[in-house]
Amino acid sequence: MSVSPQENKKDVIWIDGKLVPREEANIPVLTHGLHYASAVFEGERAYNGVIFKSRQHSERLLNSGRQLDFEIPFTAEEIDAAKELVLKENGLVDAYIRPIAWRGAEALGVSAQKNSIHLAIAAWVWPSYFTREERMKGIRLAFARYRRPDPATAPSTAKAAALYSIATISKHEAERQGYSDALFLDWRGRVVECTGANIFFVKNGELHTPDPEGILNGITRQTVIELAKKRGIPVVERAILPEELSTFTESFVTGTAAEVTPVSEIGEHKFTPGEITTTLLNDYENLVQGK
Repeated sequence: MSVSPQENKKDVIWIDGKLVPREEANIPVLTHGLHYASAVFEGERAYNGVIFKSRQHSERLLNSGRQLDFEIPFTAEEIDAAKELVLKENGLVDAYIRPIAWRGAEALGVSAQKNSIHLAIAAWVWPSYFTREERMKGIRLAFARYRRPDPATAPSTAKAAALYSIATISKHEAERQGYSDALFLDWRGRVVECTGANIFFVKNGELHTPDPEGILNGITRQTVIELAKKRGIPVVERAILPEELSTFTESFVTGTAAEVTPVSEIGEHKFTPGEITTTLLNDYENLVQGK
């Protein structure tokens, strides 16, 4: 499920330290970030006016920029404050927040060491990535035809725009086949993540999830692991092979957009949302809602 940020009746965007109307928040066509994907971003949610784990997101944004060899010219504290301002000025309480940083248009070529670095922050109303009905019955996943790259070939732990090109292609292909999303294998053939979410499995009362080597170790993923440990649920982070999927009884995905969403099917493999999935889904909702 996606919602256009243009649907907001009142919409201002923070860009390079200033609030401007959305229609004036424009960039040059020859921007390096557009042509060479030298851009990093975050996806965040505010619940009841509070941005969930705002500082962790801001710090990850800064680190992603460094992995793409640029320094965002704002501190984590300044980014946090800007996000709060965008929420306030747009009159939003429950919202999705999108900070994005990119190289500017001073030079258009592979080398852009002297290009300016820009930062923009937008916010809009965006319900859960999947509808409530989809979440409760479990979503269906196809296998993606592309694979997540070896971390020796790309900055795979950065939340970089370039890494999402195969995610868009794979999600489109899955949707055309009647699925909600696609599941990636990595360069070694191991199960790793979906197009914009991490994945978990349940077997014999234990929670199993792919080791985050070479993928984005999501903030929601880390939060759910913490919640599971508080419940005394054993968490096993390890390599998971596709042929193991038939041995798991439950599965769910996690992410800022997806939150905690049960999975009912991956290819030929079936799963039934059970006690562990339901418990962690409820625990996560209570946490972000401040209950």
